[in-house]
Amino acid sequence: MADKIPPPTDQLAAVPLDNAGASSSTVHKTWSPSRTRIRSILGRPNGGAGLAGQKVQISGWVKKGREQGKGTFAFLEVNDGSCAANLQVKVDASASDLSKLVTTGTSLTIDSCLKIPPQGKATKQKIELSAEKVIDVGTVDQHGKTPYPIPKTKLTLEYLRDHTNFRARTTTMAAVTRIRHKICLAAHVFCDKHDICYIHTPIITTSDCEGAGEMFQVTTLINQSDKLETGLPRKHGKIDYSQDFFARQAYLTVSGQLHAETYACSMGDVYTFGPTFQAEKSHTSRHLAEFWMVEVELAFAGVEEAMNCCLDDMELMKNVDEACIHRLQMVALTSFERVTHTKAITLLEEAVAKGKKFENQVERRMDLASEHERHLTEVLYKKPVIVYNYPKEIKAFYMRLNDDGETVAAFDVLVPKVGELIGGSQREERMDVLMKRMEEKGLPIKEYEWYIDLRRHGTVKHSGFGLGLERMLLFATGMDNIRDVIPFPRYPGRADL
Repeated sequence: MADKIPPPTDQLAAVPLDNAGASSSTVHKTWSPSRTRIRSILGRPNGGAGLAGQKVQISGWVKKGREQGKGTFAFLEVNDGSCAANLQVKVDASASDLSKLVTTGTSLTIDSCLKIPPQGKATKQKIELSAEKVIDVGTVDQHGKTPYPIPKTKLTLEYLRDHTNFRARTTTMAAVTRIRHKICLAAHVFCDKHDICYIHTPIITTSDCEGAGEMFQVTTLINQSDKLETGLPRKHGKIDYSQDFFARQAYLTVSGQLHAETYACSMGDVYTFGPTFQAEKSHTSRHLAEFWMVEVELAFAGVEEAMNCCLDDMELMKNVDEACIHRLQMVALTSFERVTHTKAITLLEEAVAKGKKFENQVERRMDLASEHERHLTEVLYKKPVIVYNYPKEIKAFYMRLNDDGETVAAFDVLVPKVGELIGGSQREERMDVLMKRMEEKGLPIKEYEWYIDLRRHGTVKHSGFGLGLERMLLFATGMDNIRDVIPFPRYPGRADL
């Protein structure tokens, strides 16, 4: 079980803000010794009321602002990104030009005194700031070439995708980002606790891990071709990649798995956590061209051990965010149903016979579509499901061939709402079987000699799995579109910023 990660609303003790001896779990220090995080004020059990009378300095952005008392003072709702809650600040006209402060998006730094709001005041907060000095103001240009795109009005997620440089200023996107941080942290804590070593695998690779050919090519030849009279260099009628930057064809990685295996077969259990890329032109709410994966490789382990490890890994979700706790507990505390691919297809065929209509036709040796995965988890079992022993022709070349010669020791972890969350397998450790599978897939053996060498010299049974971070976030947050759980989404037709 992973160590507990303090949730965003952790119980902060009533420790004075200037207490240098306070632990980082109770007071959120900043790199500026004079600045206080809003979370360290509002995150206390008493809502910060016990801090009344203390002077603090806060910095943040105005979410809402309004002038009152015929322009003699203003109320601001300020957020600094440390938590979802805004801190109310009262500013007198004598401290600053109120017209510059009340505009949504304005940044400011304020020296203030914490005070209890007047009795009967229409605010849920137990504490507010009474600004004595406005140190710095970053105004919003309301009459410039481009207006500020994040006004006070409610905005759609589709609209925010057109303004990725500012969407983190919205409550929703900021909350998703904090949850993303917690999941990443929990993944590292889990692996460290279980002695799984973190390694860095390359983003630029010459190997196609999945053998599907849907990869982004990395080349400098196109940049150079404009300068060459003959255009792209060619040899025997084909582009001559020996003159390219890497002297061969190179791509953005679709997975760090093959490289991680080299370390698993030398150091034991390892994992990699980084961006992966896929040039698949899918315009769905579940696909991205750039996404992040946690990929674990376990030495001397079979497919059963890999499945058990990924189930333990799911427990990290218990510690992510209280707002998602019920959905996460369902995964973390519920036993998973395990069914073979054959049984899963049979169940889907029975559903069709009873009148269920799927957009994708159910066939014996097919890969499951998202609608099939969700039917299994949401309708038939009403809980997470592990489907294993897939037909060999629909899975990658590196997955271990079962004794029946027709299926591979692969598995997918399916969860409600999302479908596939984790995919894994036992890796093929038998060199002759691996090479035959590569030939069946039409892969160039020469390009994978380094991978085959792992079987030629001290081969070992090993297994692994990959967890899609963005799909985990879809499940954890309840968001509907994967483009809204990654800071800068890349998908067909869009690569903003």
